[in-house]
Amino acid sequence: MTHLPPPAEELRILDAELRQLDARRAQLLFRRAHLIGLLQPALPPAPPGPRRPETTAPRVQNVLLVLGGVLLTVAAIAFTLIGWGHLGIAGRSLVLATVTAAALGAPVFLLRRGLRSTAEALAGLGLALTVLDAYALHEVALTATDGTAYAAVAATCLGGVWWGYGRGLGSLRLPLPAALGAGQFPLLLWAVAAGAGPYAITAALLLTAACDTVVALRTSARSLRIAACVGAYGTGGWGVLAGGVLSWEAAGPSAAVRAAALLVLAAAIALYAAWRAPRQGLATGAAVTGGLHLVAAFGGIPRAVLPEIWTVPGYLLCGVGLAAAVRVRLPDAVRRGAAWASAAVQALAVLWALPVVLVTLLGPVGWTGRVWSGAPSDLRAAVTLRAPWPVDAAAAPLVLAVVAAVLAGAARAITARRDQGAAGTVVLVWASALVLPVTLRLPYTAGLFAQGLTVVAALAMAAYARRTTTSLTAALLSLLTAAGLAFLSLASRDATLAVLAALTAVFTVAAAHPRLTAVYASASLAGAAGLACAVGAAAGWSAAHTALLVLLVPAAAALLAARVPRAAVPVEVTGAVAGLLAVGLAVTDAPVLALVLALCGVIAAGTAVRADRRQVGYAAAALFVLATWVRLGSWAVGTPEAYTLPVTVPALVVGCLRRRRDPGASSWTAYGPGLAATLAPSLLAAWADTDWPRPLLLGTAALVLTLVGARHRLQAPLVLGGSVLVLDALHELAPYLVQLAGALPRWLPPAFAGLLLLALGATYEQRIRDARRMREALGRMR
Repeated sequence: MTHLPPPAEELRILDAELRQLDARRAQLLFRRAHLIGLLQPALPPAPPGPRRPETTAPRVQNVLLVLGGVLLTVAAIAFTLIGWGHLGIAGRSLVLATVTAAALGAPVFLLRRGLRSTAEALAGLGLALTVLDAYALHEVALTATDGTAYAAVAATCLGGVWWGYGRGLGSLRLPLPAALGAGQFPLLLWAVAAGAGPYAITAALLLTAACDTVVALRTSARSLRIAACVGAYGTGGWGVLAGGVLSWEAAGPSAAVRAAALLVLAAAIALYAAWRAPRQGLATGAAVTGGLHLVAAFGGIPRAVLPEIWTVPGYLLCGVGLAAAVRVRLPDAVRRGAAWASAAVQALAVLWALPVVLVTLLGPVGWTGRVWSGAPSDLRAAVTLRAPWPVDAAAAPLVLAVVAAVLAGAARAITARRDQGAAGTVVLVWASALVLPVTLRLPYTAGLFAQGLTVVAALAMAAYARRTTTSLTAALLSLLTAAGLAFLSLASRDATLAVLAALTAVFTVAAAHPRLTAVYASASLAGAAGLACAVGAAAGWSAAHTALLVLLVPAAAALLAARVPRAAVPVEVTGAVAGLLAVGLAVTDAPVLALVLALCGVIAAGTAVRADRRQVGYAAAALFVLATWVRLGSWAVGTPEAYTLPVTVPALVVGCLRRRRDPGASSWTAYGPGLAATLAPSLLAAWADTDWPRPLLLGTAALVLTLVGARHRLQAPLVLGGSVLVLDALHELAPYLVQLAGALPRWLPPAFAGLLLLALGATYEQRIRDARRMREALGRMR
């Protein structure tokens, strides 16, 4: 009996066999390609295949038929208008009617024979000839009839005839779209013929678009649906544009209501399309369009009645009301489109209020060029020092508050976007509170107090918000508001001192919160630095002496960083920036600058005591050296050793400690930088010095250094000391060598050079061995 394994085992066996077959097939294909490559040169070249046509026969046929139809139509037009003048218009009309009948009747026989493309071409020619027939009829029998009214009747009749013709010959695709195209004109032409105003003409366009929309949504023929969509977009677009212009230019309630009715009609068309559209994307887009039309319709009515400052709030309230459609039992696409339309209106309203926020936030920066020039009359004058106030912006706080309320409700309803919604709500509420005092034109002092309350409110939100995104957003907004408030206070000395002191105190208290320590500790230090500058300026101190007061900030930063490790980095960065500020303030007074640099070195040395900040010790040493140099420069000391020895001695001490801790360290790393810092400037000074004490002292020091290097077998002292000693000796012997060269005969230097070259050539190999031994000896040194 045949054993059948379980299904899982059989499936595993089949998969293994299939993999083996695939691997074998790949091997065979590779071998086949290799054999073909070997035999390719021996095979005769394959004959070229037949040239592939660039187009198909049906396409060629259609192009020829279309061109033929167009040429015949052009000929018919020329014949009707200007040709065969001896026949008269009546004769031409008779001939044209005969040809039209033949062109319209020929497709019946062509369709029976299966010549559909030819029938389409002749049907198109026949439809074009009917237009010429209508023109000829007007010229023969109805000359006295108004041309616009006759065109409306003719368009109606032609549309009906073409529709019936297309329905009778169901196989043709051209007549029905042509009938729909003719149907775009009757209502518009009837309105123009009746002398109707812009409202009636706009209504005619929108009604035509409604008919096109119905046809587009209910027909199954692709060509007819495309034609209906083109007509709906064309006439509907012009109708909506005209309705929007009429609503914007409405001078009274009556005109605004009539324009609103037109826009409501356009909205009804779009919403019907959204309701019946087969695809979700198309339905959502139509719903968005309809919602925007409703907002434009109902928002234009209060605009025509109320002052201009309420224009944006009126449209905004309509947009907010549109959001209520989300709670109504409607198709999902319609509700989604209504929500998007409402969001778009609210976004535009916020964008309208954005310039007010920017002027309020950035306008106070202009006081940096007019510090303590006098307090302005009100807060708006303070923020518009260099930027104009936007026109009709009094409603900006209301707009921002309304959008914030809507966004808060939406964030509560949508769980997935709750964090982003809460952060956006905080931003909008902050913006509303920021611009409200400026909009109300509060007095300068009251405005500063209101801005300070905004800072405190943002701090409280940052401290007690449950979500991290909201907390970070509130913290950033509090810092922005505080910066703007600080700039705003520069108009008055008392205001500057009070505001900076208050901000420093508030940020210090806020830094006690565990979540906000890093941010607000740095902010409090920045405020303290500004306060120190302001106190110094108010006391009449010079900038250099004010720098000594600013140094309290780096000192406090170093102490705070040691006590609060989690905020160490931002606090230390703020302290470093304050130290740079102090150095910049003291740069005009050299003795004070030396003192400031020394104090900065003390602060850096105190920071380097911490185990995780040992590297700051290098900065402390550099600051001490700079302080020494600045002090020596202020004393007009010109001796280079006075500047280099304060660098060399600590560097050599550090090198000794390094060698003691790591005996394998190179002497170039341990002693090279320190020795070079003094030897190089001293050697340059000795070469420029005409007296003997400096070269003598330098040579003595270089000799001692060379002997020490040789005694302890250290490369850096030996090489540097020996090089300086040789160069110093050459400097001392240079005058005598010059005198000796002047006293010798002219032939003696070439002769001496020749003898030297002969001696070097004769002992070249010995010199090579000596140089190699010297290199090996130096290599064995550290």
